[in-house]
Amino acid sequence: MKSVCFFLSFILMSCIVFCQEKNIADVLKKFNNNSVPYVQIKDAVLNDSTVFFDAREPAEYAISKIPGAVYVGFNDFDISIVRNLITDKKKKIIVYCSLGVRSENIGHKIKKAGYDNVFNLWGGIFHWKNEGKQIVDANNKPTENVHAYSKKWAVYLKQGIKFYE
Repeated sequence: MKSVCFFLSFILMSCIVFCQEKNIADVLKKFNNNSVPYVQIKDAVLNDSTVFFDAREPAEYAISKIPGAVYVGFNDFDISIVRNLITDKKKKIIVYCSLGVRSENIGHKIKKAGYDNVFNLWGGIFHWKNEGKQIVDANNKPTENVHAYSKKWAVYLKQGIKFYE
């Protein structure tokens, strides 16, 4: 009975949260604890001195990603991927997901492993696309498809073609 009450409470709270949130900023205020500083889209430059890590699931990454981003995942995240790719712990790392909730969690794990220059992309790939930035598919070809994660979260994606599994 206790677990049923907990489940129903969780569903009710989720409905309340989604009904109240009108934009990405509201989502990030509710779900993030700011353990990893944000980097704004205008400051997230694609170049050799910055590594972008994608903290979404494989199906999301296969549909669309930020050009040059490396998959690190969320459920299957393994810090050894980061260690194998980046030996300079001062190198700038930008972690992203759909909006910035999962990427904060992964960014926190990367910081905990001793990397000093870790940022969470404010608004994730949704905001990246909403701002007119290019995304690519698994073959690194430009695409308009964006994996929208779920219909609830997809309301924050205003540009591109929403793709669902």
